[in-house]
Amino acid sequence: MIRRLALVVVASMGVAACSSWLGGNSNPPLPGKRISVLTRENTLEAELKGSAIEIKLPPPEANEDWPQAGGYANHAMHHMEVGDRLDRVWRTDIGAGSGKRARLLAQPIVAEGRVYTMDAGAEVRAVDAKTGSKVWSRDVAPKDEDDTFAGGGLAYEEGQIFVSTGFAQVVSLEAKTGKVIWRQSLSGPMRGAPTVRGGRVFIITVDNQTHALAADDGAVLWTHQGISEGASLLGGSSPAVDGNVVVVPYSSGELFALRVDNGSVLWQDQLTTVRRTDNVATLSDIRGRPIIDRGRVYAIGHADLLVAIDLRSGRRLWEREIGGIQSPWVGGDYLFLVSNKNEAVALDSKTGRVLWVTQLQVWDNEEDREGRIVWAGPVLASDRLLLGSSNGKLISLSPYSGEVLGRIKVSDGVTIPPSVASNTIYFLTNDADLVAYR
Repeated sequence: MIRRLALVVVASMGVAACSSWLGGNSNPPLPGKRISVLTRENTLEAELKGSAIEIKLPPPEANEDWPQAGGYANHAMHHMEVGDRLDRVWRTDIGAGSGKRARLLAQPIVAEGRVYTMDAGAEVRAVDAKTGSKVWSRDVAPKDEDDTFAGGGLAYEEGQIFVSTGFAQVVSLEAKTGKVIWRQSLSGPMRGAPTVRGGRVFIITVDNQTHALAADDGAVLWTHQGISEGASLLGGSSPAVDGNVVVVPYSSGELFALRVDNGSVLWQDQLTTVRRTDNVATLSDIRGRPIIDRGRVYAIGHADLLVAIDLRSGRRLWEREIGGIQSPWVGGDYLFLVSNKNEAVALDSKTGRVLWVTQLQVWDNEEDREGRIVWAGPVLASDRLLLGSSNGKLISLSPYSGEVLGRIKVSDGVTIPPSVASNTIYFLTNDADLVAYR
């Protein structure tokens, strides 16, 4: 990819220099406004202004657990309850943080009164949710592997912690003790977390295969193959499951609805647009988790496409040219997300109409346009949209207007969305600090 980008830059420089080096036409240019056909600078705007915007959210509800990445298996958590005032109650080190050879990618999960994490060195740790004190830890890396690790995640069901790894293995641990119950080798490494429901574990490998495993012994029940993609974004997505349907996103931009029991295809879609022309923008990866909510599927791709799809038929209900790498958040009849341009956006989930847009900080150094900032989230809790950033800032926005309500600084960048359970918000920083606010 780097070489491809370099070739594009060099080629562009060559075209620009032709008029001087090759004695090009020196006549003055034709009059009129010039619009680039190679890049688009569309600015997203709200379709309603001021008092015309009226967002009515359902009241916040308490949730005791956050059992897997995205909360529940359908990734539809709506409006969660936390306190009106949030204070830091504890902070603990969970192991190895992100570095040149390894990255933290696993969102913390909460179950049985404990918070479970996986660090950049493949160590899974359980800490007490009230105090942050360590309960147990387990290194899930195979003995013959080196310390380079990238990817994976955690999910909980019925006393088991399911761990996807960058070593092409899924590991089941006993939640109370960390004891290994089983290991299962798959077709390739994993970058995203497993999704578990009803005794089945669903996981996507980097070669765009979905594997359904039996939760009790790890046996492979079925496998589905998407188009293999040579280039993708760092990190991975997780399937969404509701009823007898599992919705699977691939780095190729493919979105499949499969039957939970046998993996047969119910419908498929492609989250790409034909207008993207620059090399990085044409990556079709669906890195954000899809959402299943009340018979609809919401999914966003990196290549500038956000869609709402009828779960039963696969028919697109609406689409918007909005791209992103973070998972959207559904709250009542509204959809909240962060776009590729670092815009926080609220939409009507029934129509796709944009209700408000708030521009978040794009560069760590705005003047020199250096240090591109990545925003993680949003998460909706007690009338606040919570986001973390790669430059170590946590902010809250009003879900009704997009107004910034507050911000705090933490020890390092936050590129994993927060988890919420039992009126507590958990942020994991890139230097492996797990911080609890209550």
